[in-house]
Amino acid sequence: MMFYDHHFIGMHWIWWLIVVGIILLVVFNVIPYRPKTELEENAMEILKKRFARGEIEREEFEERKKILKQSN
Repeated sequence: MMFYDHHFIGMHWIWWLIVVGIILLVVFNVIPYRPKTELEENAMEILKKRFARGEIEREEFEERKKILKQSN
């Protein structure tokens, strides 16, 4: 019978679990580190959007814009 062969008796099944576990770890640890296809917004674009939405006043917008230009 096939079940009495040494492949299914003992700890042989643990090696398959280890192999599958390693494959899953590799797949799920590699996928999140793929390069992003979206362009990241820079600070000035975020500042302009916040001003356009009315989240910040003109004075704060101008002050932060000056700070951003000085840091470049």
